[in-house]
Amino acid sequence: MNTAMQSEVIKTGAVRNSVTIIIVTRNYARFLGDAIESARNQSVAPDQIIVVDDGSVDNPMSVTSNYPDVTLLSLPHRGISAARNAGLAAALSRFVIYLDGDDVLCPNAIEAGLRSMAANPGAGFVYGAYTVVDRDLNNRSGPHLIRARARAYRHLLEQNMVSMHAAVLFDREKLEEVGGFDETVERCEDYDLFLRMARRFRVASHPDVVAQYRMHGDNMSQSVSLMYDWHRRVLERNRPDKDDLRSTEIWARAMRGSMKLFVNSAWKDRGANAERKWSERAKMSRIAPRSTLGAAARQLLIRLLPFRAAQFLRRVRHWSTHPQLGEIDFGDLGRIEPISNDFGFIRGTPVDRHYIEAFLAAHASDITGHTLEAGDATYVRQFGTGVTGADVINVRPGDPNTTITGDIGTEGVLDSAAFDCIVLTQVFQYVWNLDVAAAQIHRALRPGGVLLATVPSISPIENTEWTWYWNFNVAALRRMLDGVFGAGNVEVEPQGNAFAATCFLQGVSVEDVGAEWLEPVNPSYPVCITVRAVKPA
Repeated sequence: MNTAMQSEVIKTGAVRNSVTIIIVTRNYARFLGDAIESARNQSVAPDQIIVVDDGSVDNPMSVTSNYPDVTLLSLPHRGISAARNAGLAAALSRFVIYLDGDDVLCPNAIEAGLRSMAANPGAGFVYGAYTVVDRDLNNRSGPHLIRARARAYRHLLEQNMVSMHAAVLFDREKLEEVGGFDETVERCEDYDLFLRMARRFRVASHPDVVAQYRMHGDNMSQSVSLMYDWHRRVLERNRPDKDDLRSTEIWARAMRGSMKLFVNSAWKDRGANAERKWSERAKMSRIAPRSTLGAAARQLLIRLLPFRAAQFLRRVRHWSTHPQLGEIDFGDLGRIEPISNDFGFIRGTPVDRHYIEAFLAAHASDITGHTLEAGDATYVRQFGTGVTGADVINVRPGDPNTTITGDIGTEGVLDSAAFDCIVLTQVFQYVWNLDVAAAQIHRALRPGGVLLATVPSISPIENTEWTWYWNFNVAALRRMLDGVFGAGNVEVEPQGNAFAATCFLQGVSVEDVGAEWLEPVNPSYPVCITVRAVKPA
């Protein structure tokens, strides 16, 4: 690996030699050399290359013996899932890539996977794009990529958007945590694994082409009727919890639509031998409902056209539905106006409230004694413990819950040493005299008293009767409060990441995307900033 490459790997947080490539073969010795060479020729070298022979009769050792850095595990035939689990048990690295013995990896597979993992901490797996090639590795179609959504489990219920498992980089510990591959699942075993992992961990995708799927006529996935049967079994096994109504709705729709999906697949030209393909089509046609045969008829019509005309129509269809790599798909975010104009309240819980409420819950023991909150006492009531008095400050009179009227940026509004805890969530942006406010808050706290505050950073600006003056960053906020409370008495923490900030700017709610993608913190993209400041006793 050259210096520039090594620097890039270090910069992205990836660790060299942290990936095991597990190649599973059964009677694919004629292709195995290509698979091994693709594993050895990675821009970031793997830590291990393990070939697992699932009871082959074509002597894969005659191939692996040419590669002293390759470990061969020879097993009696027990199925592909058992072979993959055996490879996993022998892996020593942090990450794992599975490669079938008849497929190949692109030279950037490890590098791209590690970069995506570094950008998506906590993900169970990440995946990239792949192409379909013929027996001689000539390109037939692609790149193929369906990008992962924030709620990958629901997306997977709709369709197996990952498609090719060689395009996947797994976190080994998380893979082991879900039990690896289920050895009782004969087909669609990777789909079953993806669903189980997405139910517990985040899933991310990236646009790099990292694998080639070789079509040679003997591919396991060519048996469409068997794949259909196992697809339904896998969906049955991964039925959502009853209280997850939205996922259950998606699951039911997927069960109804699975027949159409596989009828269409059976009628597509995949390059396998024609006699078996027609047999598969006949099987699917006999069990398919009449409503699904229109799509099959359209596929047949394309097949009857001259080759060049059919090829042109396929390309037009592909261009219309699959943008080329490098083109950004903005999807629902390709708009001038945001999805909602009220921070996401109309859709559910605003993203910033996810961080605010988690922060207050973590410091509930500070919300005690005589408290002060701005606007109302909602959070004091929700998180307070042992509260003996709860004052509420508002700038304008009229609210029946208000006990103090005034601007905290004005001298003399708060009594000295009056409060054990002051809770100010998303208030400082409306205060012009921040230095005065900080000094007054410090003065109003009793010795040992605590300020719990949150402020906006990357945020929409509210256009109401209240004037929004400021958005904050960590350095400025810490410098201001250190000067009042004293260095060492102030904790200032950013909350959020680039994905969370995008959602918040668009008014996307927590319920839209789930909490998992909001948890990792990237200090360069704070949605809001939390503050805990203690007045010295």
